Amino acid sequence: MEYILQNNGVLVKGVTDLDLAQTLDCGQSFRWTQQGDGSFSGVAFGRRVSVSLDGDRFFIRGASAEDFEKYWRGYFDLDLDYGSIRKSVAALHPVLSEAAQYAPGIRILRQEPWEALCTFIISQNNNIKRIKGIVDRLCESFGEDIGGDFAFPSAETLAVLSPDDLAPLRAGFRNRYIIDAAQKVASGEVDLEACRTLEYEQARRELMKITGVGVKVADCTLLFGLHRIEAFPVDVWMKRALKTLFPGMTPADFGEYAGIAQQYIFHYSRMHPEVFENDK
Repeated sequence: MEYILQNNGVLVKGVTDLDLAQTLDCGQSFRWTQQGDGSFSGVAFGRRVSVSLDGDRFFIRGASAEDFEKYWRGYFDLDLDYGSIRKSVAALHPVLSEAAQYAPGIRILRQEPWEALCTFIISQNNNIKRIKGIVDRLCESFGEDIGGDFAFPSAETLAVLSPDDLAPLRAGFRNRYIIDAAQKVASGEVDLEACRTLEYEQARRELMKITGVGVKVADCTLLFGLHRIEAFPVDVWMKRALKTLFPGMTPADFGEYAGIAQQYIFHYSRMHPEVFENDK
């Protein structure tokens, strides 16, 4: 993989196993919007960029070479060999092989841990469209203006607020959870960075100190915010998928790349509801 600096962004050559729609519109991040030309625009790390893909040529408009190395190379997980991982997980089960072939371009984004935690708190009992609306209102209300768009507000910014201050977000019961998370992260009571290296169950317990954070939100935070790719979040779709498509298997059976396997299964299940027609 090599990249060259152009006058309006960075062109990365030799990118494989990446599909922007499968990666950016699959429910792991909520700040990307697909444009009419197939590109996606979004905000991460307090920076707005647009990204497009033409074969193995990946263009990040609005990024400098320094930004690419510091933020976007890692964000899109460009140094991990997803082709080899896909072959490895596909060998675990015939249905997983089919799911991996159906969406081979899914990658696990390396998001900011606080943003991932906060957005997956918002995601509880919610749908993607509504989650995006709440996240947009959160950023517009409390995030730094970055020239026509808004950065995700820091834990420190939100920690001084009350749940009532978040009423305009229309997030309901989640307001209290967001403020509790902000206060515990800002104070250091919950150490997000430590969760990168803690033993997995200990990292999960660390996150579950936060009011309203259960196993599913903790696992999503670990997978999408801290790149713990052994995480296997289980929601309603995944419970049905495990029961119907993988009877007798548990999340532990999917191995060290369980989180990547989970994304293949999750996307496949959402796109093939007919496989659950006889599910009781």
